[in-house]
Amino acid sequence: MSVSFGKCKSVLITGSSRGLGLQMVKNLAKSSDRPATIIATARNPTASMDLQELSKTYPGVHIVPLDAMMKTFQSNTVAPLFVTKAFLPLLQAAAAQSSGMGIHRAAVINMSSILGSIQSNWGDSATFKSYAYRTSKAALNMVTRCLAADLGSNGILCISLHPGWVKTDMGGPNADLTVEESVSNMLAVITNLTDKDHGGFKDYSGKDLPW
Repeated sequence: MSVSFGKCKSVLITGSSRGLGLQMVKNLAKSSDRPATIIATARNPTASMDLQELSKTYPGVHIVPLDAMMKTFQSNTVAPLFVTKAFLPLLQAAAAQSSGMGIHRAAVINMSSILGSIQSNWGDSATFKSYAYRTSKAALNMVTRCLAADLGSNGILCISLHPGWVKTDMGGPNADLTVEESVSNMLAVITNLTDKDHGGFKDYSGKDLPW
């Protein structure tokens, strides 16, 4: 069967370091009727000697690492869950020493963001287009709710907290709050958490946020 990609100016192929993705890059790169630009993406392209050789041998083959979203999920979603899991025996031991809910007993405070609110991601609030960041924070909120459901019977309070738009490297100089303002407000909120806040989603002022 004859296959022509000559009408395509560019093609992007994921998973190009091995298997089907690598073979697709090979076939297109060697074809006489091929796209001018072949973008080969992989999580760890430097580990594939075949892919590196293709980019050196054939013009128009460009290698791009494509793992930004996975790293964001590892940092923002997976890491908080695994840290909680690692410290769970200590949290349980602390919770066993008193009653009620709050930081006097044991608490898990996950640093989330209003950008992880699915309900708020609409209209003017949807102008920030970072899929990786927004979805990782939405997933973190679900981690918080799952932890709240699992750990509530142990008296371990779990909550997601939005620090506000802060003047950091990520927030930029036009943000609403200084680092000091955000932290002092969050500490005040954390200090006053009770069982009514368990499994909740709040901002730095103590306001309840939509999921």
